[in-house]
Amino acid sequence: MRRQFKSNNNVVYSCKYHVVWCLKYRRPVLKDGVDARLKEILLEVARKRRAEIIELEILPDYVHLLVEVDPQFGIHRLVKLMKGCSSRILRQEFPWLRSRLPTLWTNSYFVATVGGTPLATLREYIEKQKHV
Repeated sequence: MRRQFKSNNNVVYSCKYHVVWCLKYRRPVLKDGVDARLKEILLEVARKRRAEIIELEILPDYVHLLVEVDPQFGIHRLVKLMKGCSSRILRQEFPWLRSRLPTLWTNSYFVATVGGTPLATLREYIEKQKHV
C-alpha cells in the first residue's frame, strides 16, 4: 500500500495517532444516544481543525480514536478541543450527565504514534474493543 501524505502551506506530513480517554470515575454513561451525539461532535471538531478521524469507537466508559492531525496544530490541542467541546455540549443536551458527573472527562489521556503499524491492524483493534 502506498503511503499517503497531507500538506498545509509549509509542511508535508503523515502524523497518525492512537488516542484513548476515559470518563471521570469510569462511569458508563456513553450510551442511549449520548454515544451517537458524541460521535457527531468529535467528527465536527476534527472537520473544523482539518484533522481526519480514521477510526472511532465509543464504549460506555471510554473513547478510542485513530486520527491524523497537522503537526503544527498538534495532537494535544486537538484532544483538548475534542474533550472540552464534547463535555460542554453533552452536558447541555443531556442534563442528567451534570448530576452524575462533576466533569465529564478525566484530565488525562493516552496517545501513541502509529509509526509503521499497518492502519488495517489498528482499525481492527479499535473495532474489536466493543467485543472485549
